[in-house]
Amino acid sequence: MTAGKPDADLSALAKGGRQNFFGFLLRLLARLPFLFIAGRLYGPDALGRFASALVVVELVALVCAMGEKRGLAQRLAEGEDSHPANLVYDGMLLALLFSGLAATFFWFVPAPLFPSGEYTELDRFIVLAIPAYALTEIVLAAQAYKYDIATTVRARAVVEPWTISIMAGVFYFVPALSESGLAMAYLASIYAGLATGLWSFFRSYGPPRGWRPHPVYMGKMTVRALPLATADAIEWGTRRVDIFILGLFAAPAAVGVYYIAQQVASLPQKLKTSFEPILGPVITKNLKTKNYEAIAKQICQVGFWIVAMQAGIALALGVPGEAVMGLVGPEFVGGTGALAFLLIAEVVAATAVVSEAVLVYVARVRNLWISIGTIALQAALTVVLIEAMVRGGYGEPFKAAAAAIALMLALGTASLVKAVMLSKILGHTINTFRWPLLWAVAPAVLVGWLATQLPEWAELIIGVPAILAVYGFIIWTRGFGPEDRVLFRRNLDKDEPKRI
Repeated sequence: MTAGKPDADLSALAKGGRQNFFGFLLRLLARLPFLFIAGRLYGPDALGRFASALVVVELVALVCAMGEKRGLAQRLAEGEDSHPANLVYDGMLLALLFSGLAATFFWFVPAPLFPSGEYTELDRFIVLAIPAYALTEIVLAAQAYKYDIATTVRARAVVEPWTISIMAGVFYFVPALSESGLAMAYLASIYAGLATGLWSFFRSYGPPRGWRPHPVYMGKMTVRALPLATADAIEWGTRRVDIFILGLFAAPAAVGVYYIAQQVASLPQKLKTSFEPILGPVITKNLKTKNYEAIAKQICQVGFWIVAMQAGIALALGVPGEAVMGLVGPEFVGGTGALAFLLIAEVVAATAVVSEAVLVYVARVRNLWISIGTIALQAALTVVLIEAMVRGGYGEPFKAAAAAIALMLALGTASLVKAVMLSKILGHTINTFRWPLLWAVAPAVLVGWLATQLPEWAELIIGVPAILAVYGFIIWTRGFGPEDRVLFRRNLDKDEPKRI
């Protein structure tokens, strides 16, 4: 191999990451109008009710996908069926059965969706999102196995966010739908995303050929998928259990403010998920040949990319946090403290996420127990810290900040434990941290602090780009080596000499 030439797997990871990073920028542009519309038109009370229902719907849907978001790649890699589409259809049928039962249950028992007891008849239709969400996860995973990341970008970064933004605005001005506009807009966005995924899926895989589902095989598939499905649900649940618990201790308006802070903080989280679709196929290929050194190298490389990008976005959103939250509405500024801790939580969680990308294949049961321990730790910390705020006589914003601190501590613990366990399994160290990250953060924080002395409009228009520019320059010149810069190169195969 030519010296200095990145291997094919690294090139595939970089290409997939580039495509989904572009999707992140599109998602950012589409998400901002939704946050503005939801905050300014619907208000924190309606947002709180919507957020509570969303927690249950998406968690149940993820469980009903039976771990296929990451497990499908392994089934396709190991499958002996001459028609891979049949394996995908097995997963889709299983997801449809479970999600249909779940949707029926929550239709007749809506209390878990709306713990406050406040909802309309139209709000109950949000249960129809459960089967659509589960099926979308599977078809996008199937496309990712073929290295088709563009479909995920279209569905998740363009169609879904723009649909919910546009429809939320439209439904607000329809008298019969105004009270349930957020739920109806979300439902429309999920089905629009499913349609986008199915269009590409049918073109890639076509219809099933000689497909005859067998109950015994489906049963074995369910048992095998349970640890992975539970781990997926728990990993997702760590980003939502705080909303559920906060809803038990705080008013719906406080939950609505926290939801907005969480939505802003989830923007850098999407950078993590940029690599998830492509990591699965690359890892399963190397696991098949027991190339553990390559896997460790890829995890460390991708982990650093994620941490570096997330830290920059977190600084740009967190330092001028009051101005960012103020865009949604003046009543949301109280969530600035929660926003800061949520952004830090996303950065420290990166190591756990990339480590888990391998652990779900090589130690899925042990990984499951760690995930269960993580969410249990988070739940306990959330209750303890919120109770401490209540006893101290602090207001609603402090309760929200307490929930965010609990998330940060739980995810930091999970990152440490999962990285150590993966290092022992692979026989190679897993470390996503590099010292240049600190060199880049310090001057970026200083620039951000100077920007906060400006008027609010200038703080955002001048401060945010300045923070990103200073941070990006130092990371690029001091933190990124030749292999890191593969992430920002195009037409790699054409530019470099062939292997010899």
